[in-house]
This record gives sequence, C-alpha cells and structure tokens, in this order.
Amino acid sequence: MEATKTKLVDYRVKNAVAWIELTDPPANTYTYEMMRDLDDAILKARFDENVHVIVLRGAGEKFFCAGANINMLKTVNPTFKYYFCLHANETLNRFEHTPKLVIAALNGHTVGGGLEIAMAADLRIARRGAGKIGLPEVTLGVLPGTGGTQRLARLINKATAIELMATGETFDFERAKELGIVNQIWDAASNDEFLEKVQKYAEQFCPPNKAAKAVGRIKRSVQSGGEVTFEAALAIERELQQQLFQSEDAKEGLSAYVEKRKPNFSGR
Repeated sequence: MEATKTKLVDYRVKNAVAWIELTDPPANTYTYEMMRDLDDAILKARFDENVHVIVLRGAGEKFFCAGANINMLKTVNPTFKYYFCLHANETLNRFEHTPKLVIAALNGHTVGGGLEIAMAADLRIARRGAGKIGLPEVTLGVLPGTGGTQRLARLINKATAIELMATGETFDFERAKELGIVNQIWDAASNDEFLEKVQKYAEQFCPPNKAAKAVGRIKRSVQSGGEVTFEAALAIERELQQQLFQSEDAKEGLSAYVEKRKPNFSGR
C-alpha cells in the first residue's frame, strides 16, 4: 500500500482504491487548511491512472465529520469566511467533476458540513448505529453553506430538504436511507470491519472486475446532465458514449460477450 501524509488529510491507495481520510479528531472538523489538503488529495487521485475509485472517510470511530471548525469561524472576519466557503465549494465540486466513482464511508456522526462533504460523493454507505446525520446549521443562526442547500434539494425533494434544514433535525442512518440520502447501511462488529467491507465493495468497480472508465463516464453523465436541459444532457451522454466506444474496455466487453466469456477489463 502506497501512503503519503499531510497535516490534516491522509491519502493512501490500496488495490486501485484511493482512501482520503479527514484527520482532525475527535470530530474531524474542517478548516481552510484541511480543505487545501483535501483539494490536493482529490487532484492526486484524479491524476493517478492506477486509481479508479475514491473513498472518503473520517479518522477514528465517532465522527465522519462534524463540519466546519466553529472556533475557526469565530476568530476570522467576514471576508475570510466568504472565501473559505468559496474554496470549500470549489473543492467539493472537484469530487463531482472527477470521472471516477467517489464513495463516502460514513463511519460516525455525519452532521453539518460533514454531510455536505458526503453529499458531494456519488454514493454514501453508512455503518449501522455509528452516529447521527443531518444539517443543523440553523441552530447556529446560519445556513448549510458548503453546498448543503443545493445538494440536499437535488438528492431528495425540495419540500423535505427545506423542512430538514429549517428544523435542524439530526436523525439516524435508517431514516437517511428512507429519504434517499444514504445508499446502504451495513452491519459491522468494528470500524475496521466496516472499512474493509467498503474496500471490497469499491474494488468491484475497478479492473478487471468492471470497466472503470465506463463507471466514471456514467457518473459524469449523471452529474453534468442533471444540471442542464434534457436535450443538452443527451448531447453530453452521446459525447461520453463516443469516448467509450473508442476505449479498449468497450472492445473487450463486446468481444467477451460474443465469445461467451467473462470480460477482463483494463480501465483503458
């Protein structure tokens, strides 16, 4: 396993899966410095041709992330806060713009900005009983300002999103799954067992098991297509499909189908 360590974000790669870990225990709250490290980690995973899936997690067993560091917000001026939010928006957008599947492994409380980070991932998998989830920023007199108001409304429905944010309610992962915020909830005797299950789950989207390039383009078609007109979305879909038609994996997939064998994908 390859590993590099920055101050507030740990980055490592295992079997074509890049793990990005927020490391500011106990609550893994983020600052501008952590967002800079997170930005660097996303770009590192993006440029690494041997990485096909990205998994995001929090350090420890209590928190995925509790959001922005309140002590930091209390000490900086409004101009800094504005640019802090702008950079955080740009950083989380990188997850959605990267044509590689991003999975958030919710191994603890996922509240406030922590949920905003998780919603920038493509899939969210939670450990049963590990914590609460929600956007309680209204209790501080502010709104979810790292994409929360926009991503939650797109992920579920506007009325329910407004209700959840206006009440500031936090709830368990089971309700989050019912609402469509969480994809799956897994039982695990320990945090390590949960994260190992996530590793195995992520590996199914990597070569030779899956055509990772196709997985990435499916993600990009949905992420980009959902923000434009239907006609424009179909054009995006066609262009991405054309890229795949020219890929080695498409040739392998078609050949394997004709030859009645299991495909051996390369991710190219």
